[in-house]
Amino acid sequence: MASFNPVKIFSGSQSTYLAEKIAHYYGKDLGGYTLRRFSDGELSPSFEESVRGCDVFIIQSTFPPSDNLLELLLMVDAARRASAHYVTVVIPYFGYARQDRKDKPRVAIAAKVVANMLASVHADRLMTIDLHAGQIQGFFDFPVDHLEGTSVFVPYIRSLQLDNLVIASPDVGGAARARTFAKHFNADIVLCDKHRKRANEIASMQVIGDVEGANVVLIDDLIDTGGTLCKAAQIIREKGAKSVRAVCTHPVMSGKAHENIANSMLEELVVSDTIPMRETNPKIKVLSVAELFAKAIGRIRDHESISSLFIKY
Repeated sequence: MASFNPVKIFSGSQSTYLAEKIAHYYGKDLGGYTLRRFSDGELSPSFEESVRGCDVFIIQSTFPPSDNLLELLLMVDAARRASAHYVTVVIPYFGYARQDRKDKPRVAIAAKVVANMLASVHADRLMTIDLHAGQIQGFFDFPVDHLEGTSVFVPYIRSLQLDNLVIASPDVGGAARARTFAKHFNADIVLCDKHRKRANEIASMQVIGDVEGANVVLIDDLIDTGGTLCKAAQIIREKGAKSVRAVCTHPVMSGKAHENIANSMLEELVVSDTIPMRETNPKIKVLSVAELFAKAIGRIRDHESISSLFIKY
């Protein structure tokens, strides 16, 4: 049965570029919202219209993570205190997702901390896309709608009509992601086994699998400095691949990422707009996930299946 509660969509200060497109596809304008900052940087968000009894959707990616995450938490709290009926946080890029386990002693599991923070302000639901690790959904004690970037990327790769297509993962940890993508094309996969000296610095890499004469598409959930992808593209081309492309949902693009991509062996890098591009790059193509999120919001409103949005094999 469809919900009779009014739907209102709001955007945090850093995700308006995407939220406006989501609201457009959904068929509504963004709700009125103001973020004030005190002279010391303290945040003070407020809704400029009533949300009493409404199903509220708050859109905010967490990049850079600290201020945006705090703003999102304060927005949820404000909606709750204004008697919103149901609050869904829409986090296209979920920051801190890479810190999802203890990979060495005496470190935090930051993704779990973020989950606890969202629970502490009584968010009812989370909607996101292509988490770094799917098991992060288990950190939450409320529903998580985990959308798949394949809904956007697979049709684009199909449109290229690449012969002898091979799907590659830039690291062993991404094998499951690459295999899922490959099933849409009935394609083989190869893996790049990397060893890091420290974060964002690769010591060595080798390719596991045959790429001779293939058109290779590297699949990853995000691109940060671009070091891993560029190194993988170089080695794959050296192994005889005809071309190498990369598909990454979240373009973090920190440090010298744009320079690295521009000077790399990649034909192109295909990303989504979960994070805005701070500069143009002829090798980067941006596909929007706005319509996908808008459809998901509609299905939540009408209590329909989210999985119907996924592309079937």
